[in-house]
Amino acid sequence: MSKLRYTFKNDILFKSVFVQYPDLLKRLVAELLRIRYESIEQLKVTNPEMPPEVMGDKFCRLDITMMLDGRRVDLEIQVDDEGDYPERSLFYWAREYSTALGEGENYSQLPRTIIISIVAFKMFDCEEFRSEYQVLEVKRHTPLTDRLGMYYFELPKIPALVGADDDLLLWLTLFNAETEEELAKIEALEVSVMKQAIGAYRHVTATPEFREIERLRSKARHDEAQALKNAERRGEKRGEERADEKWQGVVADKDAEIARLREQLERHK
Repeated sequence: MSKLRYTFKNDILFKSVFVQYPDLLKRLVAELLRIRYESIEQLKVTNPEMPPEVMGDKFCRLDITMMLDGRRVDLEIQVDDEGDYPERSLFYWAREYSTALGEGENYSQLPRTIIISIVAFKMFDCEEFRSEYQVLEVKRHTPLTDRLGMYYFELPKIPALVGADDDLLLWLTLFNAETEEELAKIEALEVSVMKQAIGAYRHVTATPEFREIERLRSKARHDEAQALKNAERRGEKRGEERADEKWQGVVADKDAEIARLREQLERHK
């Protein structure tokens, strides 16, 4: 099999494609939120920039924020399971929601704020690949407010066989694709939007701009990993030095104790 050099799980590719091809983004979001594509009147990306100078920042997050018919929507793909993603995604929601209130506006004017996370690992103990969370009363299950929406799509849970009539699963299968053969299978289904998405993928990955940004991003990841490894080595070395110092101290104490006992014996002679 011919392994893809870049996949849709690459955050730079993910953002590059959907910022450069807004109609594809509109179609994707419609499927993720289960709304009709034709019903979307306005979709505007509010953070289209991807400046190369920040690619080396370990805290750089390549999400896509947008205004969708008056709603704030944040979309991102997450590859690594660091054990705290539910908390992190809630933090992202709180930041988006808390910064939406303009000067002089009241709280009732805060928009519905939605976080959509496509994750490459299992998050929840269930069979469903799609999970939606809201704020509900624990017994009556009545919503406190409609302002919060958290959507998670777990890629490892999607079925192996997907038909041409399920656009949502086709999108998720595309994000999961790791080889040219997998892309070819999706193309062979002759679904127009998938052919457009794969065409956009091939166009973006061929540009020198994308490759330079990806180079900077990869270098940053490598440098961070090397820095962590060096820190671990320094920690191990320092630990060995401390153990040696402690042992030397124990030996010195024992030698002093032996010398004291010998001195006492000499006095009693």
